[in-house]
Amino acid sequence: MTALNHVPAATSPAELADLLRTDGYVIVDNLVPDSLMDAIDDELGPYLDATPMGYNAMIGRKTRRTGALVARSAACRRLIQNPSILGVCGDFLGHASAFQLMLTQVISIEPGESDQALHRDQNAFDFYPFPDDYHVQCNTLWAMTDYTAEMGATRVVPGSQVGDKKPTDYADDECLQAEMSRGSVLIYSGKIVHSGAANRSEKIRRAINVNYCVGWVRQEENQFLSVPTEVARTLDDDLLKLIGYQEGAWAMGYFRDFEDPLRAIRGDAVGYGFDATNLNGNAGAAFAEQLTHSE
Repeated sequence: MTALNHVPAATSPAELADLLRTDGYVIVDNLVPDSLMDAIDDELGPYLDATPMGYNAMIGRKTRRTGALVARSAACRRLIQNPSILGVCGDFLGHASAFQLMLTQVISIEPGESDQALHRDQNAFDFYPFPDDYHVQCNTLWAMTDYTAEMGATRVVPGSQVGDKKPTDYADDECLQAEMSRGSVLIYSGKIVHSGAANRSEKIRRAINVNYCVGWVRQEENQFLSVPTEVARTLDDDLLKLIGYQEGAWAMGYFRDFEDPLRAIRGDAVGYGFDATNLNGNAGAAFAEQLTHSE
């Protein structure tokens, strides 16, 4: 293999989820228009300029990571709720009762940055050894700028989503770079080995990193702190659930007196009890069935 696999924007979420299961990644070309990226760039411009450089090699000493995208950009909310991506998450993470937003950030790799260390994103969960067939994350990197090898396009190690090799066991020549056009997206599992690449150009490489995870794990970006309550009240219910105002599984994350978490924002406009039928996937169906027939 000399290049990573690309598919057209019309590819169905079910097909994309199947490619994630077999290959650990897929690149979808031109999934959103330049106009959406322009709007995001305009809304986030002041925050991008104000974000400090990273302070260690892993997050990058010449890399800026700008978070809190739900609160800072209405256009980013459209990206986060992209129907194709949410469809992939519902399928790929459908073994869990619910899925949620893991993190949001713009990763700006500046000229002169070196290769980031190869890693698996799911190691964020304290290096817990998830089984090979249990996927805890569905991650995305959107090309906010052109995404070329010279600019630092993400490095991916094909095949590294299976087996017991550590990220440090892979050599640089096993990496392929996810070159793609603006508005395209790299979707990848938490198991595949990857990293940011060295920026050998004079341009800034920007990616919008939006990651999703099963509902019962802790989010990497604390959405309840990143999204102030006054902003949360302006969001639609589906986005509120995605950022964490839902139960991630039975009794995981309930509000106050065993109430639906949405009541923290909507008050009495939302029913008191938790509706288990809203849970996602096979696990959710099993819980709903169990609750229906319990005393």
